[in-house]
Amino acid sequence: MINGVISVDKIEDKEIRYYIDLDMASHKIMGWDCGQRAQLKQTLESEFTSRIFVSKGQFNKLIKSHDAVVKSNNK
Repeated sequence: MINGVISVDKIEDKEIRYYIDLDMASHKIMGWDCGQRAQLKQTLESEFTSRIFVSKGQFNKLIKSHDAVVKSNNK
């Protein structure tokens, strides 16, 4: 997923994990997504990338805020 766009074919069950990928060198968010626990990459692309796991509620707040910004920029 790029910049918060989630695939509609994700299955949400008790094994799903929500996360945000951060670039620790630039202090920027690289993206966010969710996926089945067993299918998530254990090694990230860069040693400067950190993955932060968040709750479904926190993830939904992030998506809601992102959608509001995108909507206001498209006016």
